[in-house]
Amino acid sequence: MTSNVRALAAQVLTPLLQNKGSLNTQYPAIERHCPEKDRALLRELCYGTMRHHPQLNCLVKLLQNRAFKFRDIDIKAIVLVGLYQLQHTRIPAHAAISESVEACRELDKEWAGKVVNAILRRFQREQEELEDSLADNESYQFNHPEWMIAKLKNNWPEHWQQILHANNGQAPLTLRVNTLNTDRDSYLAQLEPIVDAEKTVFSPAGIRLSTSLNVESLPGYESGAFSVQDEAAQLAAQLLDLQPGQTVLDACAAPGGKLCHILETEPALSAVDAVELEERRAGRIEENLTRLGLEARLIIADASTQTWWDGEQYDRILLDAPCSATGVIRRNPDIKYLRQGEEIHEISKLQQAIIENCWSMLKPGGKLLYATCSIFPQENERLIKRFIAQTDNVKHITIDAPWGIQREYGRQLFPQIDGHDGFYYALLEKQGKLD
Repeated sequence: MTSNVRALAAQVLTPLLQNKGSLNTQYPAIERHCPEKDRALLRELCYGTMRHHPQLNCLVKLLQNRAFKFRDIDIKAIVLVGLYQLQHTRIPAHAAISESVEACRELDKEWAGKVVNAILRRFQREQEELEDSLADNESYQFNHPEWMIAKLKNNWPEHWQQILHANNGQAPLTLRVNTLNTDRDSYLAQLEPIVDAEKTVFSPAGIRLSTSLNVESLPGYESGAFSVQDEAAQLAAQLLDLQPGQTVLDACAAPGGKLCHILETEPALSAVDAVELEERRAGRIEENLTRLGLEARLIIADASTQTWWDGEQYDRILLDAPCSATGVIRRNPDIKYLRQGEEIHEISKLQQAIIENCWSMLKPGGKLLYATCSIFPQENERLIKRFIAQTDNVKHITIDAPWGIQREYGRQLFPQIDGHDGFYYALLEKQGKLD
């Protein structure tokens, strides 16, 4: 395999542009073939290109003579990566262009070098005019797909520009201190000589770092002193109001961050079950549990069915539902390209099926915390409103908190520049008495 970083980036991005994968699935395998010294650049090119894909794609449409054929999407990927370098990095233009041309040769498409060279040099010459011609193009100006901009305008007329602006940035690296192992002040003291860090505002266990780095190099990683987890996701454990002796279900558990936080928050729980549909993702849960020295029963099953359930109801259920992930675009910028507006309805139907199924597994007097990393009400407050209207024995508990904004049902957080991700929480209590 080639060691040309631009060619490697194209190999990561080509399946995405063909709707055959994501950065999370494609990047790790290609990174292994990249020299250690070039890995930071490879990550920058892949994630940066997808972060700015809406803008870059607008430029490609202006610059190309005809659309790239499906079999030549790898060449389009090289063009996108080249434009990203010219528009958003300090890489010298001559290096960005020459390395992009060389990448075509590395991919055994030497003929495409002339095409790539012509497109990138034209952008170099005409950048100001090209950008001016897109002044009225909202997808270019806000760097998001048109459907997403329109939906956000409709759903959040007072917040949509703030959300789009935050999405275009890079999320901070946030840690969650394992309070069974250490405390936040003590761990901050260990970090002081290594990196600038500060306490998170809303999570009592969170630490935000001033810069990204290899977390495995930080003190206590192997011994489970901390985990990587955004501050918004850290709020789940405290909202569950965990007590000794309770039984808990984490209904959609991968990669296990909230599950581990539950176990750290209340070590005297009597039983904790974690359900995950995909065996591949369940491996991440096991890795996290092992590193942190925690235990839970891991079940590979579909949370929308009861084939795996033994009939014993739970005191607490965390339903971190599958969603559009539109609140974590900063961490997964390919969502801008991969997610389509028509998918939201199907996602909402799945969420409805899971919450209805899990509700029967909750004890009377028990609490279910519904969570998503979405910013669309269709997946959040509207779904909860519909569920409550259709369910007799449910009480909505207002979340009184200093974060997010209160909705009729639940509480919504938007992504914040240098702060937490977008997230939604709704807390429900089951009415009635135990048999």
